[in-house]
Amino acid sequence: MKTRDDKIDLLRGDITKLDVDAIVNAANTSLLGGGGVDGAIHRAAGPKLLEECRSLGGCQPFIIHTVGPVWSGGNRSEAKTLANCYRNSLRLAAENEIKTIAFPAISCGAYRYPIAEAAQIALRTARDFLSASDQIDKVIFILITGEIFSVYKQLLLRAG
Repeated sequence: MKTRDDKIDLLRGDITKLDVDAIVNAANTSLLGGGGVDGAIHRAAGPKLLEECRSLGGCQPFIIHTVGPVWSGGNRSEAKTLANCYRNSLRLAAENEIKTIAFPAISCGAYRYPIAEAAQIALRTARDFLSASDQIDKVIFILITGEIFSVYKQLLLRAG
């Protein structure tokens, strides 16, 4: 199932199976694997990814390995941090001439961010970036559950 908004696509499935220039890992700060998207990427890549990530010493909440905010009620700059996850990942992609990029629903799993709020932030940030830059051809949100896909689809269609 797929829906379209100019340069934005929504898909259901496994982010590690997409044919794109870059995928965004919704990582934890250690980068040493975990559940959700991070675990799926580590399982698909095998032990060499873990070995490489150990050499990095972790990361801050931004860039292609992005650390989304844990939902704490919305009073700890969660919205700003989540928007920065998308914005900084898109900026890094553009700087590295990446034309297609795929995102999971950052923070919507174990970090408990409300799906509708997270989807609004993700879609608005992607639209804003794409309207200001023609460096990226396609942004794909690859959504693991039907519930998350439905929320993104409704928001995408409502804005379109």
